[in-house]
Amino acid sequence: MITNPNSMRFSHYFFLWFGAAVSVAEILAGGLLAPLGFAAGVAAIVLGHVMGCCLLVLGGVIGSRERMPAIQSTRISFGAYGSVLFSGLNILQLVGWTAVMIMSAGKSINEITKIVWGIDNFTLWCLAVSGLIMLWIAMGRESGWKKLNAVAVAMLFALTLVLSAVVFKDGGLLAKAPEAGMSFGEGVELSVVMPLSWLPLIADYTRFARTSRGAAWGSWLGYFAGSSWMYIIGLGAAIAAGNADPAAMMLAANLGLAALGIIVLATVTTTFMDAYSAGVSYTNIMPKANEKYVALLMTVLGAVLALVADMEQYEVFLLAIGSVFAPLFAVLLTDYFILKNRTIKPELLINWGALAVWALGVALYYQFLKLGLVLGATIPVMLITGALYMAVGRYTEKWVYCRKLSRPLWR
Repeated sequence: MITNPNSMRFSHYFFLWFGAAVSVAEILAGGLLAPLGFAAGVAAIVLGHVMGCCLLVLGGVIGSRERMPAIQSTRISFGAYGSVLFSGLNILQLVGWTAVMIMSAGKSINEITKIVWGIDNFTLWCLAVSGLIMLWIAMGRESGWKKLNAVAVAMLFALTLVLSAVVFKDGGLLAKAPEAGMSFGEGVELSVVMPLSWLPLIADYTRFARTSRGAAWGSWLGYFAGSSWMYIIGLGAAIAAGNADPAAMMLAANLGLAALGIIVLATVTTTFMDAYSAGVSYTNIMPKANEKYVALLMTVLGAVLALVADMEQYEVFLLAIGSVFAPLFAVLLTDYFILKNRTIKPELLINWGALAVWALGVALYYQFLKLGLVLGATIPVMLITGALYMAVGRYTEKWVYCRKLSRPLWR
């Protein structure tokens, strides 16, 4: 999508990730933390995003240093076949995110049009949003894309101000007592998992960075600011009105038709990245595939799923992402930053030891969710998985499947 390598600067990454964070899905996710109350909810959001964004940036550093996409970098630890497995899992989560974004936007737009025009057609709005995402994907190769994205983010920043004014005009938010049903650790986990969900994507963009530092700081600040604020808006709306849907907030602010454009713009700037990175992941399986065409296909699949899926499973979907990608990147980040394994070995097909540690990490994740730790499940599981990978590495270094000359053999 970006044809001029090494051209993206700090500002490009800040606008890119701020735009990605300003979305209906992030607001709805923040609304899930309402049982904590406002003060504890904000604390969980900030703590979770600080930790999650640091993990996100570490994945981006690999991309900016090695000039390779995120999923391709998993070949360092897991080999070519292992990377294909994670490409497939990443495509599934990205199609899922595409569906969530289209579905949530379609529902919000439908609520607005029912009141403004009396039109109730959820399917129509899902298809319309999908069409605009596909148009944005088609424009992705144009030289003006970065400027267009900056303009979109400026408009989305105005959205954050409007929504903030609507939500926080109620001065009694801090006084409302927390409800039962969610621990602080669960709130932290739901905050960590959102930046974590972008970890298999970030290097798709930082590989084009002019400097590694600019990409890291731009990505961290852009996503932290945008995502944290969207979560807080959703949290405040869910506590004050019992509804985190931004459509209701914007109608309360008498935005009317302007609300349509705002929701569509927020959805397109975020979902473009999901669909595009699904295309990048697919090329890791089929190198000759065209990223743009695959991204368009993924958008179509996401639209179909949006029309049949159940939004009530959103929290389960978020936690499933954490279970797969937290231990995956624990292994990769340990390999790259601590063990200094930073090159792809062309002969390595599968590292069975790394896969075994990853599978154990997935099982640990669901066990740690039950503990309700203050730091959630992601951080403890990643620390344990990374330590386990270092500890057993010397014993499992021969548990690999390699090819030599033109035929695979055991080493």
